[in-house]
Amino acid sequence: MAGLRSLLVCIVVVAATIVIPTSAQLSATFYNRVCPKALPAIRSVVKQAIFHEPRIGASLLRLHFHDCFVNGCDGSILLDDTSSFTGEKTAFPNANSVRGFDVIDDIKNAVDKACKGSVVSCADILAVAARDSVFLLGGPYYEVQLGRRDARNASVNDANRNLPPPSFSFSQLLSNFQAHGLNLKDLVVLSAAHTIGLARCTSFRARIYNDTNIDPKFAASAKYNCPTTGGDNNTRPLDSTTRQFDNVYFKALLQQKGLLHSDQELYKNNGTDSDKLVLKYSRNSESFAKDFANSMINMGNIKPSLGIMEK
Repeated sequence: MAGLRSLLVCIVVVAATIVIPTSAQLSATFYNRVCPKALPAIRSVVKQAIFHEPRIGASLLRLHFHDCFVNGCDGSILLDDTSSFTGEKTAFPNANSVRGFDVIDDIKNAVDKACKGSVVSCADILAVAARDSVFLLGGPYYEVQLGRRDARNASVNDANRNLPPPSFSFSQLLSNFQAHGLNLKDLVVLSAAHTIGLARCTSFRARIYNDTNIDPKFAASAKYNCPTTGGDNNTRPLDSTTRQFDNVYFKALLQQKGLLHSDQELYKNNGTDSDKLVLKYSRNSESFAKDFANSMINMGNIKPSLGIMEK
């Protein structure tokens, strides 16, 4: 039922708004006048959710990423299937994988109550919840740009085409990010979202059994809970400090302990620009935090649909 509720409340936001002129731009102060209580309401629900389950912070961050990489940051990942379209939830990268829809529903209810109506779009809620998750788990705080309009349809095929799988090579990853208007730095720094959260056995099985650029003891440890067959939904932390947003992710890559094939592809110890960025961030946590914040803003600017109506 959580997904259905998300579908309904997001469509309400679209239907109840008046279109702002096309010259409108995303702005960190978009809701300051119409609902100054909106962002505190989001933070409160996210904080409570992370207190009960720290992993949910990674899940909310992932929801925002998976939303933005499919036709822009428009909340379409929240939409359930209808008679006219098959949505993104059943796409291969999302099925039985993306989570946190119930928290988004709780946020939407809290925000609507605080704003006395449907003022804040679900796309903006995803963006703010991702920022708050990062910050509450020890990462940087950054000003989220706001004013997105929610989608009214979604596409399972677009999700399958646009979301990079963990099996991607470096060149495939870079091409995917560039297709979304992002660059090498964005690729490297945003991949470090994997400093929090867990991965399912299905996403790292091929790496621990087939890759050669992996620490043998690390691989053996991962195999314990991820056999060659079965245990698909068994999980393993993406790095050793899975509840703390930090630069340990990059330090692990230097030791060939990236859990996903796509993670380790960022560092091959051959002097590439990607290698240099991994080294930089492994040594300088402040630089990582600053660049991650900037890249999250860049990602949040992927094809936003503008024109949300103020009441």
